[in-house]
Amino acid sequence: MDGDMAALPPGPRIPKLLATYQLLAQPMRYYPRWRRRYGDPFTLSAINGTVVTTGRADLIETIFRADHRIYAPFGVEAVGPVVGASSIFTLQGSAHRRERKLMMPAFHGARMRAYATAMARAADDGFVAAGDGGRLQDAMQAISLDVILRAVFGLDDEENPQGYAEAIVGLIDSVHPALLFMPFLQRRLGGVGPYARFLERFEAVDELLDAQIERRRARPGEDILSMMLASRYEDDTQMSNEQLKDELRALVVAGHETSALALSWAVDAVLRHPMVERRLRAEIDALGEDPDPEALAKLPYLDAVCKETMRRHPIVTESLRLLKEPMVLGDHELDAGLTVSPSILLAHYDPETFPEPERFDPDRFMEKSYGPFSYLPFGGGHRRCVGAAFAQFEMKIVLGRLLARYDVELRSPLPPRPVRRNITLAPHDGVPAQLTPRRGRVSKAVPPHAVANHQAAT
Repeated sequence: MDGDMAALPPGPRIPKLLATYQLLAQPMRYYPRWRRRYGDPFTLSAINGTVVTTGRADLIETIFRADHRIYAPFGVEAVGPVVGASSIFTLQGSAHRRERKLMMPAFHGARMRAYATAMARAADDGFVAAGDGGRLQDAMQAISLDVILRAVFGLDDEENPQGYAEAIVGLIDSVHPALLFMPFLQRRLGGVGPYARFLERFEAVDELLDAQIERRRARPGEDILSMMLASRYEDDTQMSNEQLKDELRALVVAGHETSALALSWAVDAVLRHPMVERRLRAEIDALGEDPDPEALAKLPYLDAVCKETMRRHPIVTESLRLLKEPMVLGDHELDAGLTVSPSILLAHYDPETFPEPERFDPDRFMEKSYGPFSYLPFGGGHRRCVGAAFAQFEMKIVLGRLLARYDVELRSPLPPRPVRRNITLAPHDGVPAQLTPRRGRVSKAVPPHAVANHQAAT
């Protein structure tokens, strides 16, 4: 090791099991505490490995700009059983780059406009189906699921969306955080226990995906599955059925709950800041009673509100990379086998970048732009979320349709605290709220598929 280089950065010297519990249970408490005590970067030894964590923009840039060949995806043994061996989450090196190149066109440019109507319809139907009161998170999960069924899978009302909704929600709910962070628990144990239950639900979703792939192969549509079926790799080959299923599961896992949670946090934040709500409603109302979804997506203050929500409430707290080769990170030389972690949470709460980081202030994003090493809600580098543009587009349309058509009253006097749900951070109470239709703006007819999706999500 170079004489000028230090050993591993300092960090908490506590049992691995305790460290794992603390980062799982209360990351927003312990990450800032560890940074204050040990500096940035710091080292954490957890059950799933030794992780060097940083929230510094210069070190995050070092990690994201490094040659992709020095990294392996983190936690493949944990997430592999959920999303599959050929998913974009688990592939690495040239195979990963090849897969991203094939999938990216489905989530950008003119393709996005094809999904706008489906997103708006899902939002309108989902809020009507939510009825009078309840947890806003449940409504958002039903809407997010409907968006996936329509825009990603290409399902229509005649293709049993209720069956898909129930199967997908069952699969997601069976993924206990312990199964992801402690892969040794992935054992059948004689057909009982959480892993056996997960496998049963995985196989049910697998059968449904096979059926939908064949339907879209025979009758293509304006959806992401149809586009993937039509796409070709550089050698003119196509995705196999197993590859398609793995990517569809990855899109469900990455997009269903994350979008719903971001929207839930956004509504809670807006309603707790009356000046923000008034300004946002005025911008949305200028588009009329039935705002065009693409026009909503272009509103600057709505965009700023969504960005500030994802800064203030990061759904995923870190972006992990497993080192296949040594790396120099600041004053430290890190060995292969260690994990480096750009901390989304720490970066978003850096007071030098975001003054008064605890304050919800959308004007931050009206007044300036932030670089990809300071603001990274979708990760970064060669493994940045492939559906980031899709998720932001959906968030603006759903939030815009809600505020255009409803008055919303929060039912909890205090802001929700974040709790771990799978690998995400969710509001502990699900954001209980009362939706009251604004006069003349909402039809009371509830489509059957919307009721079914809402029931599945709840």
